[in-house]
Amino acid sequence: MDGPAIDALMGAALEEARAAIDHDDVPIGAVVARVGDGTIVARRHNERERLGDPTAHAEILALRDAAATLGSWRLVGHVLVVTLEPCPMCAGAALAARVDTIVFGADDPKAGAAGSLYNLAADPRLNHEAGIVAGIRAAEGGQLLRDFFAERRITRTR
Repeated sequence: MDGPAIDALMGAALEEARAAIDHDDVPIGAVVARVGDGTIVARRHNERERLGDPTAHAEILALRDAAATLGSWRLVGHVLVVTLEPCPMCAGAALAARVDTIVFGADDPKAGAAGSLYNLAADPRLNHEAGIVAGIRAAEGGQLLRDFFAERRITRTR
């Protein structure tokens, strides 16, 4: 995929991230799209608070929706685009789904599993590897997270 296509997909993921704020979830968004033409087959945002589900990360929800839409758990020929570097659970799910590439915005030095803390996507001991494209519109995704948590800190001190 070329730069403008990846940028547009990240734009959709950022829209999803903003939607999470409406129900007090951490603003992380994800999309799954076809590599060939960039068509989005699923798009979601974090819903852990809304669903009371610790696994309701944007990536997991988007991968589930994509599999349901396509009628297969194998997402070969697809890319996962997410505003924050996936955690181990989400990176593992992307590999289990056989996505070709994981694209993310902001690094997550505390829990990132696509290059920061771990790199599951490039571990030859696993049965699938995925390409990684990091740093796409990282400042925007990072700012959403900083603003979200700053607001929570201000609210707690009142």
